[in-house]
Amino acid sequence: MSPLAALAGPVAALLVQRRQTVAVAESSAGGLVSAALLAVPGASAYYLGGSVIYTQAARRRVLRVPDDAVRQVRSSTEAYALLKARAVREQLGATWGLAETGAAGPTGNRYGDAAGHACLAVAGPVERSITLETGQADREANMWAFARAALALLEACIKESRA
Repeated sequence: MSPLAALAGPVAALLVQRRQTVAVAESSAGGLVSAALLAVPGASAYYLGGSVIYTQAARRRVLRVPDDAVRQVRSSTEAYALLKARAVREQLGATWGLAETGAAGPTGNRYGDAAGHACLAVAGPVERSITLETGQADREANMWAFARAALALLEACIKESRA
């Protein structure tokens, strides 16, 4: 099994078992979350689509989230990640929306967040958001860490939704 498929295998199995779907809006993970979900054979049963929402223009045009909706919400926060997760879920009609936003590195972002800072969110039958701080400046290592954490968060929410 490839590293990407191994990363998403457990969450893919849950989605298939429950006949649920996911839509993804990532930024600093650069598409690794979607790539991992798509690396699992049979992904068309659960993966509805996703985007790398790396700019304000992408947020406006792809997620259809207007500036008014984020006026009091700073990027790279849990609130912003949750807004993205809700928007991608709604846009694609998925059971779950999964979003990530942050600073992969090697430097931080313009908001003062250090490299390795990411906020992750899931919207769906269970909503949850978390902040991850890797403490690393290694861009690719952070991208992998963000993808792992996002998929782990989704898996936890799916399992929690059983209750």
